[in-house]
Amino acid sequence: MIKIFRHLRWKEWLMVLLSLCIIVAQVYFEMKLPDLMKGITTNVQTPGSSMTEIWNSGIMMLLYTLAGALLTLLLGYMSARISARFGQRLRFAVFSRVEDFSMEEVSRFSTASLITRSTNDVTQMQMFLVIAIQMVIRAPIIAVWALGKISVGSWRWTALTGGAVVCLLILIASTMGFALPRFRKMQWLTDQLNRVSRENLSGIRVVRAYNAEEYQLNKFEKANEDITRNSLEAMRALSVFPPGMTLINSGLTLGIYWVGAYLIMGAADQVAKIGIFGEMIAFSTYAMMVVMAFMMLTILFMQLPRVMVSARRINEVLDTKPTIVDGTVTQAPEGRAGEIEFKNVSFKYPDAEEYVLHDISFAVNRGETVAFIGSTGSGKSTLINLVPRFYDVTEGQILIDGVDVRDYTLETLHNKIGYVPQRALLFTGTVASNVSYGDNGREKPTLEEIKKACEIAQAAEFIEQMEDGYDAHIAQGGTNVSGGQKQRLSIARAIARQPEIYIFDDSFSALDYKTDRVLRTALRREMKGATCLIVAQRIGTIRDADKIVVLDDGRLVGLGTHDELMENCPVYQEIAYSQLSKEELSQ
Repeated sequence: MIKIFRHLRWKEWLMVLLSLCIIVAQVYFEMKLPDLMKGITTNVQTPGSSMTEIWNSGIMMLLYTLAGALLTLLLGYMSARISARFGQRLRFAVFSRVEDFSMEEVSRFSTASLITRSTNDVTQMQMFLVIAIQMVIRAPIIAVWALGKISVGSWRWTALTGGAVVCLLILIASTMGFALPRFRKMQWLTDQLNRVSRENLSGIRVVRAYNAEEYQLNKFEKANEDITRNSLEAMRALSVFPPGMTLINSGLTLGIYWVGAYLIMGAADQVAKIGIFGEMIAFSTYAMMVVMAFMMLTILFMQLPRVMVSARRINEVLDTKPTIVDGTVTQAPEGRAGEIEFKNVSFKYPDAEEYVLHDISFAVNRGETVAFIGSTGSGKSTLINLVPRFYDVTEGQILIDGVDVRDYTLETLHNKIGYVPQRALLFTGTVASNVSYGDNGREKPTLEEIKKACEIAQAAEFIEQMEDGYDAHIAQGGTNVSGGQKQRLSIARAIARQPEIYIFDDSFSALDYKTDRVLRTALRREMKGATCLIVAQRIGTIRDADKIVVLDDGRLVGLGTHDELMENCPVYQEIAYSQLSKEELSQ
């Protein structure tokens, strides 16, 4: 857990040291109060004492109290500032590391868990830092200082205080031994609750369409019940603290006064009795300070198990090395742009036993349009997702412009590609900000370039009908536009990058046949010289491609033009005849 505090900068460490000085000053002022109270008690009990001495002691007590209060306010401000800065840097570090993750790491942790680690776990660490500065540092100083004061008194009082401290330690150790495993489980259960909630909200349409509200409620209730039961067990263990602390505190007070009464009765004269009585008042205050110091530490012990789990979970993210690492090549060889070659490519997903792709080899020349078709689960999307390195090949090579994609820096590789995913995704903002999204190594697209990209993608018509046109608001996930509109805006986003290689992962499925045909015609006309990879299910979408790659169960079973495959590829013939008649295919 200690290494997580490396995210504190030297300014914060300087403020921590300053906070330590403030705490020492606070404790000094607090330790003066019992001595002054002892003097007041002695003066009150001693005949002939003047009121001036009592007033002077009272005024000094008031000044020390006010000074301690001001220091407490200053300490609160500084601890809040330190923890806020720490939380900010820690969240940024976690988010930055997650940004570097490949699909393998994201799948390993799960989206719900990464969200919890970036929010709830960081908040736990932030709260702990406030407690550590304000209480954990302060408690040992008070305890050591007060014990030093106690040690000069009667050995009986010192023994009583030592016994109380031992009882406190036993109480803390036994309670933490029971509560710690529950707190370790707490964050995992929070992940589960987050997962169920996120799954329900993202799939709310399907849930309602299938009348599955009761099923989802039962899933949520189970996750909720698990975390509630675990929390109750942990809190029941911790609930022993308050009565246990009260019992020890009251027992110590009673013991101090019992010993004090015994000592007063054995005193030789009135002056000695008054002196012992004053010492007893001061000693009881010091003893209470020792107990209060340990009570402060109990707050730490109540937080520590959960914080330790949060720190471990955050460190798991920060210590995970991404499997997709940067290469060193920043520029392709001169005279080559948009050439792709698959050499004996095989792939299986992490922790999977069977390969999804088997020994696939083919080449794509610059400016060619290559389509991928096959039955569901044949590996089409998996194959093209290896090009931008969402995953790395298990065996073989993928070359772009004669260079292995693993040798490129990720920035250089992605700047070559305009990617349109299978599921269109828009971000909160405007139409223009979504189309010009990202960094492609050049200047941001101008408004004219954005408009042209939208015209090619057949999106200009509905954009211009929107109230604010290209400045129209796009809600999170693009929920205020239709599926076809989202898909066309995603295509426009790829076009606006003006890349060497376009990748369309089944990106025309939400379009009608007319829009599909017009869009593909515009693409062929406008992106001359660019290489295009298209995954599609429709024969009509891909029949004009320069090459068609036919996949079946992860194997390449056909490669050629539409006419060539209709003659010599049974798998392609089966797909074609399932969609179109012989007359339609001959036209």
